[in-house]
Amino acid sequence: MSRRKKIRPEIRTDTWLATFADTMTLLLTFFVVLYSFSTVDATKFKQVASSFQSVLTGETTKSSLNFNVKDGDVPLVGLPLQSGAASSDTQSIYKKVQSFIKNKELQSIVEIKTDNRGVIIQLRENIIFESGNAEIIDKSKPVLNSINALISTFPNDIVIEGHTDNEPINNSKYKNNWKLSSDRALQVLEYFVVTKGQARPSRFKSVACGEYQPVAANNSDANRALNRRVNILIVANDKEVITK
Repeated sequence: MSRRKKIRPEIRTDTWLATFADTMTLLLTFFVVLYSFSTVDATKFKQVASSFQSVLTGETTKSSLNFNVKDGDVPLVGLPLQSGAASSDTQSIYKKVQSFIKNKELQSIVEIKTDNRGVIIQLRENIIFESGNAEIIDKSKPVLNSINALISTFPNDIVIEGHTDNEPINNSKYKNNWKLSSDRALQVLEYFVVTKGQARPSRFKSVACGEYQPVAANNSDANRALNRRVNILIVANDKEVITK
């Protein structure tokens, strides 16, 4: 009598695929959930992508990866926020400042901007100072008086920033742009606090920025004039001031 052959079970070698597919599905779900909680800044994403493309292709155009300390150029990423992207407190301050400047007819003298700290009232150098000097000129005092009245209506912290161009300075009083920008910011602060008697002096600060936060490339007289300025920052209540 012949023996029956034992039937061996078929060995499958693709059973790992089920586990692998489940793992990939879970990972995909995890990343989709993460993405749903995130906020993508489309503008900055495009700037960074463009910058990498320029670097990889060898283009010499300015990008968010460029930072020329000598020329005082700044990266594109991190430009001041527009009012629509600002916090609710910043938007409220901006509207009030804008209305005040319009009513006082100061549009040709004062520029209003926002950044991630709050609202900036910007004054060009020639409005307040003589070239290479930090003494407040008399003709600028009516403008400063108006701004003083405006900032008196806000309980917010106030930061006065002095900015210069990148042209070296070396006179009997100032040996570099740091000292000039520092003295200019302090002169404006003292005008508000000491001369005009602003309440709560503790909310005022002065900052020397020198040539290192330009608003235009320092490659022409016109652009350098734009960089010589004093910024009066009204800090939004939900922001922490970080001096640079």
